[in-house]
Formats: sequence, C-alpha cells, structure tokens
Amino acid sequence: MPVSRLQHVPPIGVDRMGNAADAAHDPDILRLENMDTDIPPPDAAILATHQAIENDACNSYLPFMGQHALREAAARHVSRLSGVAYDWENQCIISAGGCNGILNTLLALLEPGDEVILNDPIYVGLLNRVRLAGGVPKFIPLIPGPRGWTLDRDAFKHAASPRTRVVLMVNPSFPTGAFLSRDDWQAIAELCHEANAWLLYDSALERILFDGHPYLHPASLPGMAERTITVGAVTKEYRMIGWRVGWIVGPKAVMSDIGLVTISNVVCQVGIGMPGAAAALTTSDDGVAAAVAEWQRRRDVLMDELAGLPVVPSSGGWCLLVDVAKLDLDSETASRLLLEKGKIAATPMRNWGSQEAANYLRLAYSNEPVPRLRGIRERVRTAWNV
Repeated sequence: MPVSRLQHVPPIGVDRMGNAADAAHDPDILRLENMDTDIPPPDAAILATHQAIENDACNSYLPFMGQHALREAAARHVSRLSGVAYDWENQCIISAGGCNGILNTLLALLEPGDEVILNDPIYVGLLNRVRLAGGVPKFIPLIPGPRGWTLDRDAFKHAASPRTRVVLMVNPSFPTGAFLSRDDWQAIAELCHEANAWLLYDSALERILFDGHPYLHPASLPGMAERTITVGAVTKEYRMIGWRVGWIVGPKAVMSDIGLVTISNVVCQVGIGMPGAAAALTTSDDGVAAAVAEWQRRRDVLMDELAGLPVVPSSGGWCLLVDVAKLDLDSETASRLLLEKGKIAATPMRNWGSQEAANYLRLAYSNEPVPRLRGIRERVRTAWNV
C-alpha cells in the first residue's frame, strides 16, 4: 500500500512504452511515444557546454539560485516576451528543468486541499505534481473539433471556488496542442482576479505555434504581472532535453518562498548545463523558427497520412491525439496493436486528465523526420484494420 501522497499518483505510461520499444531493438519502429527531438540544439549552447566541463566554477553547488549569467538571461527573456520588467536578482530562480520548477512553485503556493485549475486533457506529469504538492486538480475541458481544440470558456467562467489557489496553464496546451487565444487568456485572467488565484504559466512550448497563431504572454494582460509566475526551460524550443535547466520568473512577493523550496528539493541545478542554457537564450542563431517550421511540416504530414481517422489537429507543440474510442478501441489496446502489428510506439492517455482523456492515443512527432512518417497510414491500417 503506497503512502497517502502516492495513492492518486498514477504511472505516466510514456516510460512503459519507451521501455517496450527499446526492448524490441528494432530501428523500423516509429518512436512516437516520447517527446525527444532529433533537431539539434543551438551551436552556441553545445560549445558553451563543452567549455563548462573544464570550468571548475561549474562543478559547484553555488550559487544556489543559479548562475548569475543564466538568471540574467532568463529574466531578460521573459521580460522581452511579456513586456514586464523583471529583476534577475529578486525575480528569477533557476530550476532543474521545467517540471522541477512547476513542482517547486506548487509546493510554495498550495495548502493541502487547495484547488488547481487545469485543462483536460493534460499531461499526467503535471497532474501528479499537483497531487504531490497536496493540490486537488479541477478540470476545464478542451473541446475537440475539425480545426483543433478550443477552451470551454463557459466552463472556465464557473470554475472558481473558495478553494481555488492556482490556475496552471500551458500554451500551446500539452498534449493537445490547443492554442489559447487572447479571449481565452482574458477569461483566465478574470478568473484569477475573481478567485484571488495565482496563474502558474508553463511556458515550455510557448513559441511552438503553427499556422500563424500570434504569441501572447499572459503577464502582459492588465493586472496579471503581479499574479503570473512563469516557468520555462530550454528543453523544447531550444531542443536541450538532456541539460535539465529551467527558470522560474515571477513577482518578488513569492520568490523567496519558491527559493526556499528550491534549495530544499533539488538543492541546485546542473552546473555544467547552465552556461549552455545561457548561450541558447542569448545567441542570435537559436534555430527556434526553423525548428518550429520543421515540427509543423511533421504535423502536416501526419494529418495528411491519417486523413479520415479521428485525429484532432494541433495548433502547436509536439503532439497529435487520436480519438481511438471512435474506432471502438480503448487506448491501451490501440497502443499495443500499433506496436505489435504496425511497429509504432505511441502512448495511451489513461490518467491524462478526466475519464474522457483515456479515449485518446498520443503521437509525438518531434523525433521522427518526414521521410520516416511517410507511409504511417498503412502501418495504422494493418494494426487497427481501418
């Protein structure tokens, strides 16, 4: 019997599918189960990391809140995108990746039983961190349609309760790729004001937007700078998954509490990873635009290949979702058949939100180039007989 804090913390499923694909030792398997990417990091980040390995200052616990150059770069990055002036010394802490920053922030904000509002479906790793921090998830549906996912703003308007403490949003949402419009963000801001709640903004994918969707940082909305805590990372946009470096930027009033959790949890960040992250944030040749264009091409190929199947378009990010319940399949069976008969590794979304989320199978296209994605329709037909 697990301890109480783990009783509602389920497995994420990605690890199981990744292990199964690894165990097959078959290079023909399409690796769509995990959010790695084959697009390399910025050259400047790789060079700075090589140099950091021989820099004794990077082989240290200090400074506990992160290297100054990276804190300055991260604060400037968020300031530039939001239009809010952040002071790196008092308003920026470096975390050991984005999800570590999310957990540390939740631990600093939540009392046991406080509600955290999230979209549904949502990444189970975020849900698990809410639960580990003593929070209670409250789901607001994302509605699937032929043009993608949309926020149920009417449900959002009625979501606040006396226990609402945090609104946790990802844009584009993960794993749906839903795009939050200005009207969506305005509804979110209104709820935060009404409930006197924090907006915890997971910005890991924020500029991976397709089809010309405009960028907006929620802290730029009236009255939201003092309520918004931004957690970002070099993981997705800068393709630096293995560096495990992120940042937390927010109002001065809460940063000392987040810092206390940070020093009590992971203690410090990856020393040799921080110079590379700083280089990625400051180089003029970061490759973000080219990477986004390539990920959009991969999405487009998958949408073309899977035409006629219940696939919901994504407006950004690294994933597409298939509503396998409409094919009279459960997601666990659909995933097993794809691997066994179609040589496709894909993650079932059981536990990724409400019960409705379990109807979907996730295809992460970030790590497979277009030539390998071509022909996936025949693999799916063989596996599912559709």
